[in-house]
Amino acid sequence: MVARAHALLALSGAEKWLVHCPPSARLETQFPDSSGEAAAEGTAAHALCEHKLKKALKRRSRRPHSDFDSDEMEDCADGYVAFVLEQMQGIENAHVCVEQRLDVREFVPEAFGTADCLIVGDGILHVIDFKYGLGVLVEAERNPQMMLYALGAISMFGSLYDIAEVRMSIYQPRRENVSTWSIPADELMAWAEDTVKPRAQMAFAGKGEFAAGAWCRFCRASPRCRARAEAQLRMAQDEFRLPPLLTDEEIADLLPRLPEMVKWANAVSAYALEAAVHHGKSWKGFKLVAGRSVRKYADEKKVAEAAQAAGFKDIFEHRLITLTQMERLMGRKTFQEVLGGLIVKPQGKPTLVPESDKRPAIETGSEFTDLEEKENG
Repeated sequence: MVARAHALLALSGAEKWLVHCPPSARLETQFPDSSGEAAAEGTAAHALCEHKLKKALKRRSRRPHSDFDSDEMEDCADGYVAFVLEQMQGIENAHVCVEQRLDVREFVPEAFGTADCLIVGDGILHVIDFKYGLGVLVEAERNPQMMLYALGAISMFGSLYDIAEVRMSIYQPRRENVSTWSIPADELMAWAEDTVKPRAQMAFAGKGEFAAGAWCRFCRASPRCRARAEAQLRMAQDEFRLPPLLTDEEIADLLPRLPEMVKWANAVSAYALEAAVHHGKSWKGFKLVAGRSVRKYADEKKVAEAAQAAGFKDIFEHRLITLTQMERLMGRKTFQEVLGGLIVKPQGKPTLVPESDKRPAIETGSEFTDLEEKENG
């Protein structure tokens, strides 16, 4: 798999520095990359997709292995490969590039990126991006990252193919999201000249206005960013004001803003804790203490031996293995034959989400009241 290095103006962060907050890219350089387990899982999923797609295209590849391997990841990768192969059918003389490194320096200073899949043929370029994440629904329409990938691909293949149409697809299986959008190649190039070049130069120089919004969640500077803090505090002041009781309209207006406010507060708390624990930072009015802990056995084998030696026999619990482990043990076909009629999936707890969410709305009723009473004891 191609190594995924990062330029100052990373294409994966184009929504932030190109569209909303140009100086954020330069500001982020003051903070270390704090990519966590979700990013590592996504990298593992991409490696599996790359392997399976290469095998489907009869190319050499060695199967990757990681701690994140699962049936779900296998299914997602299989679905991605099927989607790519399906898109190939509509392009004559299709040439497929897998994990293709792209040079975008013609439009963005020192910038490069790696496209998951490119299909190029007579008159058409199709850029496909695999997203394993669950947290954010990603759309293809006017997606800056995808459009920049397309510009890099046109620079690479424009002299070999007469590209008139550019298609872009997001394949996000864990959100049941497949999004495709197309744009004429000449319109994309006009966007590059009129928008990308001047905004990228501004971002590279660290100039422009800071702006807070949903894009802040992926910014390393967000816990200490003054623009984000001012936006969140201003919202709190505006929304939690007299009269003492909020109206239904005010609550409806507040609901979509709360997640971003909570994320900001959690990010600030996490930054303060990390600075105190690892860098000896003192915060006025606060101190480090040991959190609550629970007792545990120092050595389970020795505990079992000591308890049995003392005459206690009933010291082990016996429980069924998990559903995933059982299905892997039996195999899917046997699992369905033996246990299919004994598996249930209870109704999930009601959750308020924006109307744009693709899940169907549910009817409220006593069944959810009963569910909440059971969960609350």
